[in-house]
Amino acid sequence: MSQDLRKKAVELLLKGATLLAEPCPYCKGVRVMKDGNALCVSCGKEPDQSKVVEAPKIDQPKNPILDSMNKKLEDLTKELEAEKDHEKQQQILKSINALLETVSKLQK
Repeated sequence: MSQDLRKKAVELLLKGATLLAEPCPYCKGVRVMKDGNALCVSCGKEPDQSKVVEAPKIDQPKNPILDSMNKKLEDLTKELEAEKDHEKQQQILKSINALLETVSKLQK
């Protein structure tokens, strides 16, 4: 390990960096991470961004009933914003509350 790399690693650690459990992919050395950037203390390399693999996004299975209810909630919210009559606002709020309870039960 070069003196410069050691100095840089110590500075990063003093500024709140953490030691990573995963070794350097190039030399299996110890790595320090700060602000999303990992630095190998042994070879000084940072991972090639083109080789970094992002975790795949997990799509929630589509539920047409939930989709329909969420759309209805959006419509009722817009209707509530435009409504001036207090009694109609209360009716809309009751409908929204009932929909929210049903959505909550379906998501369990």
